[in-house]
Amino acid sequence: MTLPLLISELPCPPRRRNLRALWTLMWVVGATVTAAPAVSAAPPATAKAVTPTPIITGATRQEGDFIVAVVNQEVVTNAEVEARLFRVLDEARRTRVAAPPQEDLRRQILDQLIGERAQLSMARDVGMRIDEIEIDRAVANVAEQNKVSVVQLREQLKAEGYDYTRLRNNLRDQILLERVREREVQDRIRITETDIEDWLSAERAKAGLVVEYDIAQVLISVPENTPAAELEKRRQRAQDALNQATRPGSDFAAVVQAFSDGPKDRGGALGLRTAQRLPDLFLEAIRPLTAGQVAPTILKSGAGFHVIKLLERRDPTLSVVQHHARHILLRPGPGLTPEAAQARLTDFKKQIESGKATFEGLAQQHSEDGSAPSGGDLGWAGPGQFVPEFETAMQKLTPGGVSEPITSRFGLHLIQLIERKTVALSTREQRETARASLRESKYTQAFLDWSREVRSRAYVELREPPL
Repeated sequence: MTLPLLISELPCPPRRRNLRALWTLMWVVGATVTAAPAVSAAPPATAKAVTPTPIITGATRQEGDFIVAVVNQEVVTNAEVEARLFRVLDEARRTRVAAPPQEDLRRQILDQLIGERAQLSMARDVGMRIDEIEIDRAVANVAEQNKVSVVQLREQLKAEGYDYTRLRNNLRDQILLERVREREVQDRIRITETDIEDWLSAERAKAGLVVEYDIAQVLISVPENTPAAELEKRRQRAQDALNQATRPGSDFAAVVQAFSDGPKDRGGALGLRTAQRLPDLFLEAIRPLTAGQVAPTILKSGAGFHVIKLLERRDPTLSVVQHHARHILLRPGPGLTPEAAQARLTDFKKQIESGKATFEGLAQQHSEDGSAPSGGDLGWAGPGQFVPEFETAMQKLTPGGVSEPITSRFGLHLIQLIERKTVALSTREQRETARASLRESKYTQAFLDWSREVRSRAYVELREPPL
């Protein structure tokens, strides 16, 4: 048996940073780690999975191998470029995807590897380290996937001319890449209150729901053609009203009585109104406010100066369909091709449907996910909490049903839907849902921006092949 070479996977879209930690524990629990996406995508990126490249023997590595790029303190060798090129072309042949000319593809792969080395260099510079225990767990998983012991794995590698230390270093680098990308990219994503409001407004509009606001105001009227001096006096009066209204313990209704030129009954309250019945000027001012807050600045309209307070915000209830599911995850890598993983999951499905095995038992025994100890149970999840491929397959199931094997950026899954229900979200839950969805949608651009910045700061020296 030839053991596969552990190298980075084909570039693919950045993985979703699901808030559910179940998805991101692969390297923590010792599974073989697939590198996260490279800076640019090679043309055959439509391929769903990659067949591992056979090991490059010691003789092959030495013959014609040389350094093609130096990236800070890291190097890229010709053997790495050729190995990844082989994988891309092999996958293109398998999936019947037209590949570009090899030289173009080779340049893209080199650029990809340079980007990865720049990120590794950054991780080392900021002091990130992977301890030996994590590497030991990853090596043990490689051995398990090849159905050999760690000792037998080392012997097999030696027989095929592959350095065991190189295997550990590859694993270390892949884990380090995953960790630095997770930390650096997530720190770049900023979700504002306005972002959340926009997302909720869009979702409510889809459902035909509207938000209602009750606003109270102090109006300092400004007639047409008011002289500049008088205009300034009225603006100062509005500022005095704002100052008094924002003092701790201030009674807004009393401020209305003392300053307002508008209606004073009910403390200047306008009554519940939908967004469509409020001026855009007011909407922009109250959107970041919570009930009881006064807008921090004076508003100027054609009618005059306004000091406004949000008395009540009545949010319509958003309902979502939640799914309670479990899954078995197999991650292609050394010793497990995508085809083999699909065949195993297909066999698992037959065992479950025939009653020879339970989903929980198979998940505990075989799943490469943090949910394995609990039988693959993922708990209740609302829309957007799983990657699209997984969510689409799950939504098609009836309770108790088991999916066909499906591929996501995490690997291959077998899914069982336990239960489905419709629930009304509280205001806090609605905002949490919005924040999670926005974080997911912003991740891709944040990853690309970070990758470009890291690459631009790196020292890169390209080297010609030796004569």
